[in-house]
Amino acid sequence: MSSADQSSRGVEQPSRRALLAVTVAAALAGGAGPATATAARDAGESPDTGSAPARPVDHRAWFTYADWTGGTARGTRAVAATRPGLVLGTPLGTVDYADPHTRTTARWEYATWTSPVQRLAVPATEVIASWNAKTPAGTWLQTELKATYSDGTDTPWFVMGRWASGDQDIKRTSVDGQGDGRSTVQTDTLAIDDAAAGPRLASYRIRLTLYRRPGTTLTPTVWRLGVTGSAVPDRFTVPASVPGLARELPVPRYSQEIHKGQYPEYDNGGEAWCSPTSSQMVIEYWGGRLTAGQLAWVNPAYADPQVCHAARHTYDHQYRGCGNWPFNAAYAATFKDLQGVVTRLTSLTDLETLIAAGIPAMTSQSFLKEELTGAGYGTAGHLMTVIGFTAAGDVIANDPYSADDASVRRVYRRRQFENVWLRTRRKNAEGKVVSGTGGVCYLYFPVRPGALQRAALTSVGVRV
Repeated sequence: MSSADQSSRGVEQPSRRALLAVTVAAALAGGAGPATATAARDAGESPDTGSAPARPVDHRAWFTYADWTGGTARGTRAVAATRPGLVLGTPLGTVDYADPHTRTTARWEYATWTSPVQRLAVPATEVIASWNAKTPAGTWLQTELKATYSDGTDTPWFVMGRWASGDQDIKRTSVDGQGDGRSTVQTDTLAIDDAAAGPRLASYRIRLTLYRRPGTTLTPTVWRLGVTGSAVPDRFTVPASVPGLARELPVPRYSQEIHKGQYPEYDNGGEAWCSPTSSQMVIEYWGGRLTAGQLAWVNPAYADPQVCHAARHTYDHQYRGCGNWPFNAAYAATFKDLQGVVTRLTSLTDLETLIAAGIPAMTSQSFLKEELTGAGYGTAGHLMTVIGFTAAGDVIANDPYSADDASVRRVYRRRQFENVWLRTRRKNAEGKVVSGTGGVCYLYFPVRPGALQRAALTSVGVRV
């Protein structure tokens, strides 16, 4: 079963993964709460175990010069710049990569970087990796993860993605068929097979391999590497939060539906482009723009060609869709001064904190038509962009599954939206119990966030 979201209409299909829900977030003024514990752990200190319990979502990121020099480099080197990064220095050697999607084999120089062992704050049932990088033509990268179970045994090294910003060298891809009988890689997520009875993931290491054409000085540059681990019990309903904010952000509105039938080689055209369409809205909110040259490949008769571009550049050739979560975050980070992460939030209070700081969020949810008043459809997995809250606390969302750009803005009832986004279990149209989406979201924000943005991100567990 694949793990990334798509927009699916008509007869609802089973959800693609067993996702986890999460609980209420720490407030900005939470003192020695979960955000403080996370910061202490990142600094190598022991958190105060007598204070509030750790968040059930543990997001760890590497992005400073100290982070990059703290790992094990074999042929890679850290670069101390305004935006520190990791680059390919002296290759370890060469390797042949047989691309399963082009059926061609090419030789590449390579080098690696491996993180220290990172213990999860809460033993996890799912782990998601994400990264921000640039890959000039003639380069690409691979991300792998090796976890240790709560009983002390290890997983193999699992490939979490083979990625390039373009598609001229390799075809961007996840890798199917990875598992050890206790956990399985579901497209972009390493998940415990039996979350109720199986072991948990207690710690992990993450490894980057950087590739370039032999004999050149080309290199990928990785600016940010993140891992989100999470674990809470399954639930059909979630606690209701109390409204606390009325604000709306001026996020551009794009419809995926106006692209229906366009470029069907990218997951049947716009009908399934909820994820890249949502990504493009937020990228442009932050000032990201594509040039005429970048868009020259798009049929000039098509409106909003940037959405077509986003679909092409987030497409996962193994999953055969544009809903790979890390691939969307990586695409966002190809725009100047922008970074992206995949994480989980814990309530609408988290979203309100971000909106108050001017940060929209792309949320993943699944629901029956009658469970979200005003949507007019049901879905087994769909991305939309939360841009604000009404005075009554209802959610203002740019929903790309709309007839045209003008009708993208929607207002959804707070309690309904909160439940369909955060729950982990639900019933589909046939009455079968299937998984919910558990609070997954993408967050895109500036490389140098302001003080309020930094505080908001820290409060929801994202280190910046």
